[in-house]
Amino acid sequence: MPGFMLHSGATVLCTHAGMAQPTAPFPRVTVSGQPIVTLASPYTVAGCTFPAMSSGAPPCATAQFVSSAIRVTAMGQPVLLMDSQATCIPTGTPLMIVATQPRVSAM
Repeated sequence: MPGFMLHSGATVLCTHAGMAQPTAPFPRVTVSGQPIVTLASPYTVAGCTFPAMSSGAPPCATAQFVSSAIRVTAMGQPVLLMDSQATCIPTGTPLMIVATQPRVSAM
């Protein structure tokens, strides 16, 4: 299913409201003046408010996307889309893509 491509300026949050940022955006392709993000790029999460005291588990620290575009790649790596799914480590909760650029879509 087509969706808008993610770029490094997209608003991505963990389910506990922590901000997620890609550690290695793809600088050779830009959308709205910002590098796109591929499936190979891990994310770091800052400001996760997971209640560690009640469960004893640490808050979200990193995340990795597990789904992406099927037909569009950048240097052989599938690009991330608005509907791509990710899992936070170590909590196992998903990332939420709140906003991205509305001009370029991929499939």
